[in-house]
Amino acid sequence: MPSTADDPDGLELELLLEAVHRRYGLDFRGYATASLRRRVWRRVTLEGLQTVTGLTDRILHDPRVLERLLKDLSINVTEMFRDPSFHGALREAAIPLLRTYPFVRVWNAGCSTGEEAYSLAIALHEAGLLERSRIYATDMNEGALAQARTGSFPLERMQVYTENYQRAGGARSLSEYYVARGASAVFDPMLARNMVFAHHNLVSDRSFNEFHLIVCRNVMIYFGRELQRHVHELFLDSLVPLGLLGLGRKEAIQPPEIAACYQPLVASEKLFRRRT
Repeated sequence: MPSTADDPDGLELELLLEAVHRRYGLDFRGYATASLRRRVWRRVTLEGLQTVTGLTDRILHDPRVLERLLKDLSINVTEMFRDPSFHGALREAAIPLLRTYPFVRVWNAGCSTGEEAYSLAIALHEAGLLERSRIYATDMNEGALAQARTGSFPLERMQVYTENYQRAGGARSLSEYYVARGASAVFDPMLARNMVFAHHNLVSDRSFNEFHLIVCRNVMIYFGRELQRHVHELFLDSLVPLGLLGLGRKEAIQPPEIAACYQPLVASEKLFRRRT
């Protein structure tokens, strides 16, 4: 929503986003304002500044400050088999449908540091589908992608991830997929053999393939209504007829004309199937 004359902070924020868009071609103008304002002000404080205008000036003249802001704006809260019931629904309802394709293309949009992409790879492996699948894991944060490509996650998180995996219907022991090296759990490179980690900005980049399954969870809750519409149009263009879409629990397909293009596969888990 545009700022008003009695909202100078909102106006400063709009000018910052406009400056980033015109200087670097990155468009965050559709992000939900409350979340955006909080993250920008965090960067203002960390840079030792007093105003958003000061941050705008610094970003325009120093790309390194922009890189730090991008990390602030990127949503990197993730874990393996997050919301186990969703991953259980994938195993029970989605994988039998994916099995009907000779080759399966999966897009994990907003993959962050890779935990969800590896969760998908494990589920496909246990279904005997990984060898004829390709997982495209994308994010706008290059630092997060670099971490994802290592296939290593904090060892201290493995107990939680193991519980998630078991609740999601895991067929083996999660520890069979990784080895401990220092403070890290390094996952079997076999899982990443058919993974492609790549930069993609949902705000500004276009569709790059056709997919049988798109998983984009807990990303669009930070987007404004118009940006959500843009991303849903992108996903609709990127799904094959009868393709599958998985969203986060607090997310929905909108606007109604796009929602009408889908039918629930597992409604409670926000797992949908494109109608045609």
